[in-house]
Amino acid sequence: MASTASSRGTTPGPSAGQTGRRGHPAGLRAARDREIESVAEFDEVVAGGTLVGYRLQSLDLTDRTFALLSADTAGAVFLGCRMEPDATAKVRADGALVFPPVPDLPFDPYRGLLYTPDELFEDLDAGYERTPDDRSYAWFQRTKSDGDVFASMLRSIHDDSVSDALDEFLAGARIVGVMGGHAMGRGSEEYAGAARLGRSLARAGFTVATGGGPGAMEAANLGAYVAPFADAVLGEALELLAKAPSFAPSVSDWARAAFEVRGRHPQGGVSIGIPTWFYGHEPPNAFASHIAKYFANATREDGLLARSNAGVVFLPGAAGTVQEIFDNATPNYYGSRGEPTPMVLVDRAHWTERLPAWPLLQALAQGRPMAARIALVDSVDEAAAELARLSA
Repeated sequence: MASTASSRGTTPGPSAGQTGRRGHPAGLRAARDREIESVAEFDEVVAGGTLVGYRLQSLDLTDRTFALLSADTAGAVFLGCRMEPDATAKVRADGALVFPPVPDLPFDPYRGLLYTPDELFEDLDAGYERTPDDRSYAWFQRTKSDGDVFASMLRSIHDDSVSDALDEFLAGARIVGVMGGHAMGRGSEEYAGAARLGRSLARAGFTVATGGGPGAMEAANLGAYVAPFADAVLGEALELLAKAPSFAPSVSDWARAAFEVRGRHPQGGVSIGIPTWFYGHEPPNAFASHIAKYFANATREDGLLARSNAGVVFLPGAAGTVQEIFDNATPNYYGSRGEPTPMVLVDRAHWTERLPAWPLLQALAQGRPMAARIALVDSVDEAAAELARLSA
């Protein structure tokens, strides 16, 4: 499931290069895996003559009719798969469940893989409003309050499919969440610091996970993206991005600057972005190699924090970041997810004076195991080392 960066500089191409499992080609399947998420996986499994009990997600099987007519498909589930009518009739007669593709949607509710930046920003040359990302947001705006149970069902199916793909991709990874405000501008020292943090974490072997949007989130994903390259690449990237410091007034210009960086330095490092169409005015950033985008913001926020199994770094932010601090503190306080995970707050003045979350966090932690897993540091350049200390 690796992303292929655009080689044209400013224009993302179609999604390519994704594999079925983290770091493995689609053909290398876990022994008990029953999901088929690519045609290559389908060909491998169907060669054995049976699809009994498998779940097939969003595959174009229109040229696999003979294989479907020949295989036993009892108990299989076809989620949004395209098939010829005689193949559809046959698998239904076998006892398979068939959930047909839903026409005229800008997204695939049954998708088996995470998004890539290339996929979400396809057709960016024609303007951001033409991309699948913005069209999905427009669909959400039209349907979120219309009371249509079909639309709400599609959103739920989509989000569950994304969660399933995210869990598969992150299996076995050490994940550090980086939280911070969307308003942090490209060209600022704060942005550069967040990028250095992402780079340090990635080079230390962690998978960086962010909220997937602009600002501090983009900076951390950028740092992880450039981690495999020479140190000078980050400086070059920061200089290029500073030409479009914010996604306002033009998301198109902001995104094209990111794809220019990706085009100059293709196939960067892996990281995760977990954004939401609930905040549709905030576009996803193009430096997260894999994107789990949700309609339901509550599912997205809780999932991001719950998956940050190696700790969370909280950069300066406003209401959203404050909420994330205490959303993360609650399971650490009760031990509901096991041992407490490290929490590092960055910028003493911000978290003790402007938004004094640190004193409350300290008070909550007193007498609890989590007390040994929280820290406050003055600068972002101290955060990675402090995280390592708390982890030890």
